[in-house]
Amino acid sequence: MFPHSYVLQYNGDDSVVYMYPGKRSRTLHDHIAINFKTLEQDGLLLHSEGIQGDLFTLELKRGRLYLHISLGSSVVHKVNGRTTLTAGSLLDNLHWHYVTIKRYGRQVNFTVDSQTVTAICNGEFTHLDLDTQLYVGGVIEQNLPHLPTTPNFRGCLENVFINGINIIDKAKREDSEIRIPRKKKMHFACRDILLKPMTFAGPNNYLQVPGFFRRPRMFVKFKFRSWDYTGLLMFTRFADDLGALELGLSEGQINVTIFQPGKKKLQFAAGYRLNDGYWHTVDLAARDNLLTLTIDEEEGSPLKITNPFTIRTGDRYFFGGCPKTNNTIRKCETKLNRFHGCMQHIFIDNEQLDIDIILQRQWGRYAELLLGTCGITDRCTPNPCEHEGRCIQSWDDFICLCENTGYKGEVCHMSVYKESCEAYRLSGKYWSGNYTIDPDLSGPLKPFEVYCKMKSYKAWTVIMHDRVDGTKVTGSSIDQPYIGNVNYWNASWDEVTALANTSMYCEQWIDYSCYKSRLLNTPNGRPFGYWIGRNNESHYYWGGTFREVQKCGCAINQTCTDPKFQCNCDADYRQWYSDKGYLDFRDHLPVRKVVVGDTNRTGSEAHFTVGPLRCHGDRNIWNTISFTKPTYITFPTFKPGTTADISFHFKTYRGNCVFLENSDDQLRNFIRIELNTTHNLAFVFMVGDGILNVTLHSPVPLNDNEWHFVQAELNVKLARIKVDYQPWAVKRFPGQTFVTMKFTHPLLVGSANRTLRPFLGCLRGLRMNGVPLDLEGKVNEEQGIRRNCTGQCLNATIPCRNSGQCIEGYASYTCDCNNTAFDGFYCHKDIGAYFEIGSWLRYNIRKKPVTDEAAWANWIDPHYDNFSLGYNDTADDIEFSFSTVHTPAVLLYISSFVQDYIAVILKTDGRRSSETISLSLTKTSLKLSIDVMQQYNSI
Repeated sequence: MFPHSYVLQYNGDDSVVYMYPGKRSRTLHDHIAINFKTLEQDGLLLHSEGIQGDLFTLELKRGRLYLHISLGSSVVHKVNGRTTLTAGSLLDNLHWHYVTIKRYGRQVNFTVDSQTVTAICNGEFTHLDLDTQLYVGGVIEQNLPHLPTTPNFRGCLENVFINGINIIDKAKREDSEIRIPRKKKMHFACRDILLKPMTFAGPNNYLQVPGFFRRPRMFVKFKFRSWDYTGLLMFTRFADDLGALELGLSEGQINVTIFQPGKKKLQFAAGYRLNDGYWHTVDLAARDNLLTLTIDEEEGSPLKITNPFTIRTGDRYFFGGCPKTNNTIRKCETKLNRFHGCMQHIFIDNEQLDIDIILQRQWGRYAELLLGTCGITDRCTPNPCEHEGRCIQSWDDFICLCENTGYKGEVCHMSVYKESCEAYRLSGKYWSGNYTIDPDLSGPLKPFEVYCKMKSYKAWTVIMHDRVDGTKVTGSSIDQPYIGNVNYWNASWDEVTALANTSMYCEQWIDYSCYKSRLLNTPNGRPFGYWIGRNNESHYYWGGTFREVQKCGCAINQTCTDPKFQCNCDADYRQWYSDKGYLDFRDHLPVRKVVVGDTNRTGSEAHFTVGPLRCHGDRNIWNTISFTKPTYITFPTFKPGTTADISFHFKTYRGNCVFLENSDDQLRNFIRIELNTTHNLAFVFMVGDGILNVTLHSPVPLNDNEWHFVQAELNVKLARIKVDYQPWAVKRFPGQTFVTMKFTHPLLVGSANRTLRPFLGCLRGLRMNGVPLDLEGKVNEEQGIRRNCTGQCLNATIPCRNSGQCIEGYASYTCDCNNTAFDGFYCHKDIGAYFEIGSWLRYNIRKKPVTDEAAWANWIDPHYDNFSLGYNDTADDIEFSFSTVHTPAVLLYISSFVQDYIAVILKTDGRRSSETISLSLTKTSLKLSIDVMQQYNSI
């Protein structure tokens, strides 16, 4: 207790009532503080109600603290405002616990010791309206000794403050606002409990106490709590060499074993999951040929043993373990492990033991016991296992069971799956099929199943939903529209959005078929229909057009049924028409809802279809920068909690450099990944127990200017790091380790402490706890930070020729000649054809897609039939080279089914000439004249 603390003791039959001024309390914000200690699992701490359904209750249940709060409920409006928050565990351990409740409006912060739980109260009210009074420590009224479901508190309260009002101080001064039911005298001090618990905490712990010798009846009763599956609870050897009796904890049950000389031992079990950390009562009574065992005072179902045996009590009982001794007389012998946990209220032959007196008079012995306290710790509350992993604990450690979670590792932190179809393709999975992906890896979003269409150069991700088959709509109006939600299969909205956000490209087909039903109400009207995408934003453009132009695809292609409108359906004909096309602006996708608002007129009807979401690429995998000068980049402070994982690719020629670092102001809390030598990769950290590191020694040099993949993880169980396909280097922590990663400085990438040991080379795909960091967004050429890994292409010995594109490789480069008329490694080989006079080449432009991915799209989405490649195009890019001495000449002619055409004709007379011509033509009429002779003379 603090020097100026205010303390009040409760015995379970007393209460303090604070009377609100004016018999009413109405607050928008509250600040409540209360400290307590107790040995009871259940008890009421605070309680107050309002006639409008408002409620405020703080109670202890099975050693956990529950806060029930309601800002008002209404049966008429079907509003249930009750909200329940839970915090703490094993709070009945006779230690002081500190509780703070802060509320502002509907926002509530509930803190027990160091654990804080935050919630938004149910309902729509913001004020807490309580009537008449607040009960502290219990409810005692006429004919009501306590609340029906909760007993009154039994223990000590300290420093109870309700919005700045010191309740215990007022009670001590007998303030008029305080009422004591039944005028009972209160004790303003916390008196010691006479019979305190004890803790069995060591590898050789035991307690030996005396018993009454040679009695024909045995009575043993005690309470215990533990997390261990096995352990010796009690052992006693009978008098006259009649054998022994053992009580043990085994697989969460109480095992009773009776040993008799020359006979087979008798063994029975009772109870279930008694290693749950709660207090349990064991009550054993035995006489000749009868033994009764009652667990938790459930007298209706005791275990009874009626086999033949003889009972004569011995003169000593052992609890928690057997001492190491050479004495063979009445020796304690067991094959069970030592018990680790707490015990209290030990009765031997109906006599309650006072351990202090027994030890003081040397009637008993003990080793490695903590007397007067219960030192049990709940390592599974709050649950250290992430992603719904199941926590199982023992006295000094815990393990996480990650089965069926989709995650792995010591605390179920690391995802079992890849982040995208592209990642599967790059890992060697070249066959199409259903795959499970996890776009945020170790982040909070769950893995989900998609279809991956694998190609040699890209991987398409396809997610189906419930609107692919089309939806018929009638009876909707602009004020009461039909809203069609799009529910994606196997994935939540946040998970589908995460996929789209990380992809390089996404598209989604959308089709609106109409019979006298307008869509966008072009050119200037209020839209009757639209679609809703990411961030719940409404979009008033349709498939096949540009974003935010309030047009349909027919307006871009100039094929609308009525040229006065920019959508076919906006013509409002009594005929079936449709507007359709692909939505391909990734930042607006996926489609979440489709709104239809013009089908309430006679005969009007609409059908809409939304195709599957199709994406390819992974922006995070290829997010690459190169450090060409000693410098660094910063990101917001890394806030990992108790578990951190980091991954990235690098290549460098330096043998000593720092990849990243995050720290606090005094470098007392930091993490750092560095290359110590050409072969040593180190993960260095200080997170609560001094400076530690785990170092991986690579058999091959890591500064070979080749790409290497680094993964690192840190949690309360271990720290580990690996590179490429080499085994993990692991450093395991003791069971009592506490990890604190509270950094204050920005995350530094490229050096430590600003420019200390800078990294020079390339870095890509950096993720921190599954969150990708946008390296390319930090590009600054002047500071030496370039986009991509461009060292080879910028300084190529032989550059790519004839407009070939340089493609960076791991340690070299290649030239992409696809958009040129040349071939070869450097795009230096001409691949043209020779045309004799009168010869020509004709190519028919296909109406339907013929590429592999286009054929795949046609299989997934039949509406792809209506989309043409090379037909009704709005733009064309043409590039070719020629060499001739004959003029005039037709170089290129493209016709169409209408009056549109493209022609490139050589009219200039003169000597032999050679020229490359590039055209980009739209629907706008264009005549291009090139003076080839002048161009030739200028070369």
